[in-house]
Amino acid sequence: MKIKKILVALDGSNNSFKGLDSAIYLARQAHATLTGIFVFPPTESVFQPIRYDRKIIQKEANRIMGKAKIRAAQKGIVFTHKITSGNPGQEIVNVVNSKRNKFDLVVIGSEDSVVQKSSFLEVLQIMFYTNQKYLFLW
Repeated sequence: MKIKKILVALDGSNNSFKGLDSAIYLARQAHATLTGIFVFPPTESVFQPIRYDRKIIQKEANRIMGKAKIRAAQKGIVFTHKITSGNPGQEIVNVVNSKRNKFDLVVIGSEDSVVQKSSFLEVLQIMFYTNQKYLFLW
């Protein structure tokens, strides 16, 4: 299978940027493009009564994606991004399984903030169940 499009989960943590560096390396080897995804929680949920200021999170997400884009560009890799909200695991799976995206590889190098343990297991279960994509964990 030829790898043309790689999705990398980013949350601003050191581990997510280590995952980005691995994705950049793989993209260079395969002549692939990268798409970063940043998923923040909904502004309010039953399980998290904390209200998030969407503008502050959006600004931080844009800063993280800008940093990632520069890092990829320095290695000659095309980088695009998607910022969304919801359940991180489900949002990643939705993006991966979307017919218009056609990602060949997903790189997750995260501490618990983007892909919490339950979300992470959800991503693994759905991706391996559908047997459509490869998952690289950092």
